[in-house]
Amino acid sequence: MSTTPRMVHCKKLNAELPGIPFKPFPTEFGQLVYDNVSMQAWQMWLQESPRYINTYRLDLQTQEGREFLENQMKVFFGFEEGDLADTAWRPPE
Repeated sequence: MSTTPRMVHCKKLNAELPGIPFKPFPTEFGQLVYDNVSMQAWQMWLQESPRYINTYRLDLQTQEGREFLENQMKVFFGFEEGDLADTAWRPPE
C-alpha cells in the first residue's frame, strides 16, 4: 500500500507540492499553514527561523516571543504583506 503525500498549493513557492504531514500549531494559523504551505517551504522556514530567535533573543515560552515569530512566519509565507525583520545573519561573502 503506497501512501501518496497530501498535495497543497504552496503560497510561498506558488506550486503544487507535498504538504506538511502535520499541523504545526493547534491554532487557526496552524491550520492555515497546514493547508497552504509545502514541506519544502516549511523546511526553508526552519532554516530561517533560528536567525530571528537568535537576533531578537526570542523566548518562545512567552506570548510576545511566539507572536513575533508568528508574524515573521506570516510575512515569510506570504499570508501578510510586509517586510521581514532584519536579522544579524549575513550570507557568507
